[in-house]
Amino acid sequence: QVRLVESGGGLVQAGGSLRLSCVASGLLVTSNTMKWSYQAPGKQRELAALITPDGDTNYADSVKGRFTISRDNAKNTVYLEMNNLKLDDTGVYYCHTKMDILRVYWGQGTRVTVSS
Repeated sequence: QVRLVESGGGLVQAGGSLRLSCVASGLLVTSNTMKWSYQAPGKQRELAALITPDGDTNYADSVKGRFTISRDNAKNTVYLEMNNLKLDDTGVYYCHTKMDILRVYWGQGTRVTVSS
């Protein structure tokens, strides 16, 4: 059974930092493209960052230079380091992956609130 469990969200002032974690079970983060998406209040879910099995990363323009996605193979965990947080970064952050058309997995999400 595949599970993705996020943690690390919270309340932070603008300009602050948070590190989100996604602990995976039932799959290897090194064998799948792992992604972080976020959903701001009243908006559609957007992809923030991804990391491929080869370790290549890609970021949305809105977070480029501020967010860093990484993984710890031994802990089978994916991280999202978020720096210089802005009010617009407020939302629920989800870890997810798509193994194939029938196997798409999402975590339950962790809430990030950036205050002024």
